[in-house]
Amino acid sequence: MSHTGIGHTNVVGLGWGDEGKGKIVDLLSSAFDVVVRYNGGANAGHTVVVGDESFALHLVPAGVLHPGKTAVIGPGVVIDPTGLLEEIDGLAARGVAAADRLKISDRAHLVMAYHKIQDQLADTGCGGQTRIGTTARGIGPCYADKMLRASAIRTVDLLDVDSLAEKVRRVATERRRMLSALYDDDGGLDVDACVRDAVRAADRIAPMVTDTTALLAQRACDGGCLLFEGANGMLLDVDHGTYPFVTSSHTGPQGVSSGAGVPPDWVTRRIGVTKAYWTRVGGGPFPTELHDATGDRIRERGHEYGTTTGRPRRCGWLDAVALKYSVDLGGITDIALAHLDTLAGFDEVAVCTAYEDGRHRLDRPPADPGALARVTPVWHTLGGWSMPDQAESADPVDSFDRLPDNAKRYVQWIELFSGVPVSIVSTGPRRSQTIIRDDVLREAIHSAGAT
Repeated sequence: MSHTGIGHTNVVGLGWGDEGKGKIVDLLSSAFDVVVRYNGGANAGHTVVVGDESFALHLVPAGVLHPGKTAVIGPGVVIDPTGLLEEIDGLAARGVAAADRLKISDRAHLVMAYHKIQDQLADTGCGGQTRIGTTARGIGPCYADKMLRASAIRTVDLLDVDSLAEKVRRVATERRRMLSALYDDDGGLDVDACVRDAVRAADRIAPMVTDTTALLAQRACDGGCLLFEGANGMLLDVDHGTYPFVTSSHTGPQGVSSGAGVPPDWVTRRIGVTKAYWTRVGGGPFPTELHDATGDRIRERGHEYGTTTGRPRRCGWLDAVALKYSVDLGGITDIALAHLDTLAGFDEVAVCTAYEDGRHRLDRPPADPGALARVTPVWHTLGGWSMPDQAESADPVDSFDRLPDNAKRYVQWIELFSGVPVSIVSTGPRRSQTIIRDDVLREAIHSAGAT
């Protein structure tokens, strides 16, 4: 078993996604026995760099890149079976035998072709209503069917192919009629193809399907250490995010218990990941967004294009108000600060410490997205710093003492404002380009040979 002093741990994003969770999960995975995805679906995109190779993961937990680690997709995840198999095959072609170590909850729900068609039609043909800017991966419609119950398809259904075919045909036929009535367009939904795809996927996925709740309980009872991998940022949480510009699941530590099927007191360390600046993809308010050359410079230096969609990300300075909100909401114990190197080269950097709405000073994001879109940030500036290009450097900055003084002051400012230690600092995409400032984390990772 792995080093257990670290305790069962959750890695979550503190913003709107794309914070760098994939690298942090990959870095930590060597110190754990099981890595668990507990929410979201293929709308997530985790980029992990191992040596000279880059992997883009959407459904398979990032821990699978470590040989011998069990990867679990929990009941709170919605799974695109075709996309999952493509991802597994892509990993196999690169020497990663994911299928041998992947366990899928028998209670997880399946994203079908009609979900993706519905997602696209709803967001493009919304009749003047607010566009959410979804990834069109069918996530929202699948979670909606989960709540409706009668029209949902689950992984347990893959174990009875005859019943599966009958159910998919019924639901797909009903959905085609519904889409035609709502949008005057069925999106080219092919009922027979839906059935064929489901049956074909069942043949390969069924052997991976199991009661993962029981599996996790047994592994923990045996002394195993569990790492819970959040798929989306906390500000995209369906209840606590910038609704309606959110995803359809519980993205923070609150989602671990239901999404993985474990007691809520199991997770003792909750690591929140944030970039040194902030980004967002799709619609929704973004108070610190930069519509100028500075924002463009951050985008190009940080390679800010979506892993899942390829869309250019909206970029801005760090929103410490929203950061503190997520930290408090999630009971975050540690912060992992990513992309510190991206801000190198600026004469000064800014952070948002409060909002003003014309009448009041706000220290929390308002629930109304319109109100949040209208606020004016209160800025605090800090001195900039210079660093060698970490992506090209043969001598990465791998200790806090080696950081430029102003970079250290920036990290310390975040700690002071958030009230939480910055235990991990990432200065580049590779595992080696990481500063571990917490003794327990450092010992667990180094003893497992992660770097």
